[in-house]
Amino acid sequence: MCGRFNVIDSPGLQRLLQDLGIDLSLPSRANIAPTEAVGLVRTLESGNQLDAARWWLTPAWAPAVDQKYSMFNARSETLGTSRAFKTPFKRQRGIVPMSSFIEWRSEGGVKQPWLISNACGAFAAAALWDVWNGDGSELLSCTLVTTAAAPAFAPWHQRMPVVLDAGEQARWLDNARPIAADDPLFRSELKQEWRLAPLSREVNNARNKSGDLLREIAEVLVLAPT
Repeated sequence: MCGRFNVIDSPGLQRLLQDLGIDLSLPSRANIAPTEAVGLVRTLESGNQLDAARWWLTPAWAPAVDQKYSMFNARSETLGTSRAFKTPFKRQRGIVPMSSFIEWRSEGGVKQPWLISNACGAFAAAALWDVWNGDGSELLSCTLVTTAAAPAFAPWHQRMPVVLDAGEQARWLDNARPIAADDPLFRSELKQEWRLAPLSREVNNARNKSGDLLREIAEVLVLAPT
């Protein structure tokens, strides 16, 4: 986790962007996969801004852009020690706005995809970013921060994205304020109600981008905040 997510232009997502100081909208996109471009909110000298970033972190010190190592997720437990993540964790923290994400679990010998959303249709997912310069080009890339799953979510996956609540978003974006690797914002708890619904297995193919893939095919399950 997290390996796929969705962005749906909705009032909830627009409110999230406005709360982050972004007076722009994001186009609807389904089944976004690692290495694709995603919207990244970050704080620079001019204030908060929304940029397109490659979802697969390429550290500034990397000799080349490659996919030798899985760099689309960063474990919160190692942010302060990982060579790839410790510098971005100190001064290059960002937020990836999303409407929902997709997770898989084994059911009857097959991997069943599930859509995870919330009541307002918008998540603020903690991210790290870096800028790589090479071959005469500049690449902005990012990774999503994950933590151990809350007990209620563990049957779907052992990891989950670090979702920032309203009181945590400004602090995460303020790179002048250090955040410890054991900060409570990484806690393995559901900070808000999550809604889970099974999807068609056609979503398994990352090349399928139709919004129809996000139609729920069975009853929605609700996980209460913990």
